Amino acid sequence: MPKFILSLIFICLTSVTWSQTSQQEKLEERKAQIQREIRENESLLQSVKKKEKSAVNVIIIQNNKIKLKEKLIQTTEKQTKLLNNDMYINQVQINKLKKELVALKEDYSKMILKSYKSRSEQSRAMFILSSENFQQAYKRVQYMKQYTNYRKLQGEEIQSKSVELIDYNGKLDKQKQEKQKLIAEKEKERLSLLKEKQEQQKVVNSIKKDKNKIAAEIKKKQQEAKAIDRQIDRLIREAIAEANRKAAMERAMEKAKAQSKAESKVETKEELKTRAKSLVSTSAVSSSKIELTPESKIIADNFKANRGRLPFPVEKGFISLGYGDQQHPVYKTLTIHNSGVEITTEQGASARAVFDGVVTSVIVLSPVNKAVMIQHGDYFTVYQNLSSVSVGKGDKVSRKQAIGRVRTNGETGKTVIKFLILQNTTYNNPSSWLSM
Repeated sequence: MPKFILSLIFICLTSVTWSQTSQQEKLEERKAQIQREIRENESLLQSVKKKEKSAVNVIIIQNNKIKLKEKLIQTTEKQTKLLNNDMYINQVQINKLKKELVALKEDYSKMILKSYKSRSEQSRAMFILSSENFQQAYKRVQYMKQYTNYRKLQGEEIQSKSVELIDYNGKLDKQKQEKQKLIAEKEKERLSLLKEKQEQQKVVNSIKKDKNKIAAEIKKKQQEAKAIDRQIDRLIREAIAEANRKAAMERAMEKAKAQSKAESKVETKEELKTRAKSLVSTSAVSSSKIELTPESKIIADNFKANRGRLPFPVEKGFISLGYGDQQHPVYKTLTIHNSGVEITTEQGASARAVFDGVVTSVIVLSPVNKAVMIQHGDYFTVYQNLSSVSVGKGDKVSRKQAIGRVRTNGETGKTVIKFLILQNTTYNNPSSWLSM
């Protein structure tokens, strides 16, 4: 029974070790990804610093870099915790093996001593010949064979467990070295984070005197954003009404054909269209909610099923301004409203569709600022702040297909795409849809 319990514990520990190894690999991948994002962020920050006239935008990029460094430290802490668990499990195994080896060696020593005392061929022969009958002699011969085999097996087991113990000690030494490495990494990142926060505070202190000017700039930009949102809202309502008219016309054509057949009339296509239009005109067409056809419902369901898995609308970048009401990075009393998310990327970046769909509008917001609106059933994605567009109204686009070039602001040096997701006319938080 004790051996069974020990075996069960060993299996459980092995299972836990395997699970933790898998988690370590995932954490290592996550850490590598965060480090890549930090490098990209640093590159963007240096590029913006060279051209940036407004220190506020530098602070926004620094904020993201600080958050990434905090994530990196958290990931390293998780790795250290898992490593401690692995080390504990290995130490338990080492202690177990040591106890087993002591017991085995003691037992083996007793056997060797006993064998030595009865080592002569004469004593063995006498042991067999002194048997009372043939059956007892046979059993004594078998016992001697079994005793010899058992001694051999014990020797092999001692050797095997000794090798296993060396292996576990080697693993533990390696884990101790890895732990020291993680501790050093964490300390390095902690000091780097502290330095980053100190640099940011210097920038914050240098611009606090410009609160009135910044507040006026925010107010102006918010007014411009609201005007663009109203324009997008109008275009989406037009797209919804157009989709509903098209669906209503298709239904009316089917009804017109049925009526014509019931009246035993043979009508041309144009006559059927005229009859169908008269049927459509009697019904109100909604401009706030798309009446999904079986085909468009499949598209909408597929889009919805990919919530949290949609790619970024650019290959590289980070969310520099989130969705909804945001605190100003310096003046916490100032509020910024955002109908989507703003993603800072590198100069020359291409905007790309996040899902299969149809282009419903290409919007010219200003001579240097364009936007593309794509429909996915009753969902719409909008890509703002494009310097050029490579698609047109009615074009079918596929996931990750390039649809234009993101504009780089000549004054600030920032390359930012504003990305929106709506279901009909209801704004959604894009962050919950994108694969982060």
